[in-house]
Amino acid sequence: MTATPSKLRLFLRRPSGIMGLALLAAIAAMALVAGYVFPEGPTRMVSRPLLWPGERPGLPFGTDRMGSDIMAGIMYGARASILVGLAAAAVSIVVGTLVGAVSGYYRGWADDVLMRVTDAVQTIPSFLAAVVIVGVIGPSLTTVIISISIVSWPIIARLVRAEFLRLRNYDFVHSCRIIGMSDARIILTQILPNCLSSIVVASSVLVATAIIVEAGLSFLGLGDPNVISWGSMIGAGRSVLRAAWYITLIPAGFVVVTVLSINLIGDALNDALNPRLRER
Repeated sequence: MTATPSKLRLFLRRPSGIMGLALLAAIAAMALVAGYVFPEGPTRMVSRPLLWPGERPGLPFGTDRMGSDIMAGIMYGARASILVGLAAAAVSIVVGTLVGAVSGYYRGWADDVLMRVTDAVQTIPSFLAAVVIVGVIGPSLTTVIISISIVSWPIIARLVRAEFLRLRNYDFVHSCRIIGMSDARIILTQILPNCLSSIVVASSVLVATAIIVEAGLSFLGLGDPNVISWGSMIGAGRSVLRAAWYITLIPAGFVVVTVLSINLIGDALNDALNPRLRER
């Protein structure tokens, strides 16, 4: 019997996964070194306003309406996008996993109540709900993360519930009950580890979605006014879109590249972790 290749090796065999990792690593590196490359921050005036990309050495992306370096804004904006994406996805995964696990394992009235709450959240358009939440509470980075988490957890909840409904009747779960293992231990140590591959793949979608929603909120002026982000840069370029379209296009391009890299990683993870695809 031949040994199956490791999941990491299967992932690295996918060109899409390697490309996605490389792009995401480059964006993460930009976020990490932003403070060292631009110690005075992204809002410092460095030249005359509306300087086009490549028009002056040292300003590869030009300047915005205030004469600030767009490259500095891009690097600092990467921090906000990555932070919001990872934090919102983490909260959504924790809440969604808890709801889905309890619903799928216990079924009965717990399943009915939790799934009706999930249905109620899913009936509201996600972006509209995020706009309302941020508008009521007030714009801040924490509020943006909370709002995105509130509208995103049902996806994970339904996925985990489906996995628990499938696995709860397996023989290894019945054996755990027979030997007296507690429900919490069965959920955490026996069933949940078998759901991790599906959760990991779904988390890549959550991160990408969170980045897009944050950009949309910032574009509408509902982002943290004290934190520069790609969405706020896109929104700031609306008033000069005809004369200096690059102010909007450059940060929008980085949003697209970041979301694309995460989707490429998600596709490669799905190929590596899905047993049916591994057999091909």
